Amino acid sequence: MKKKISSIFIIILILMTVPVFAAQNTYTVKYGDTMWKIASRYEIGLSEIINSNTQIKNPSLIYPGQKITIPTIKETKSIEDQVIKLVNIERSKNGLPSLKKNWELSRVARYKSTDMRDKNYFSHTSPTYGSPFKMMEDFGIRYTAAGENIAHGQRTAESVMDGWMNSPGHRKNILSSSFDEIGVGIAKDNNGGYYWTQMFIRATK
Repeated sequence: MKKKISSIFIIILILMTVPVFAAQNTYTVKYGDTMWKIASRYEIGLSEIINSNTQIKNPSLIYPGQKITIPTIKETKSIEDQVIKLVNIERSKNGLPSLKKNWELSRVARYKSTDMRDKNYFSHTSPTYGSPFKMMEDFGIRYTAAGENIAHGQRTAESVMDGWMNSPGHRKNILSSSFDEIGVGIAKDNNGGYYWTQMFIRATK
């Protein structure tokens, strides 16, 4: 299978189709809970929680004792976390601080990988979301610097990282001192490989 990789980087000064989830957990609402708090606790997007609980007519009104279905993607997150671990190993080798995992950024990266798979394209510019920078902003991610690496076809975290580290542009993003947070998202294709997206930011404090 032909494997592809691509990278993009930008620094910006700032003045101020849903992935499918198979496995599920059930959560019992407690006093003080909101859909957003539950989504954050499980590191799943609010829209994914809402879409998995169509029995709740008004997501802004939930009550103690209600049962909430939590979509889970443990295997997906495990692979994504492997990539983040390998990124930070490479940064450590080069005397750079580790990047903090940003689960909301990983969610955006997962959407990007899913979009590339479902729309059959390989590009930093999505026909659905536009540039990665616009996509991050539209999903509520705030940053002063941002970058993206993408790849397709690799089956493991080790193989995709090997490809990225042997490409100057991708390596530059991975080892950039401009970033302090990372998100990684994957989507499996019909051949058993993955679409991979790394998103890097320097978060707005």
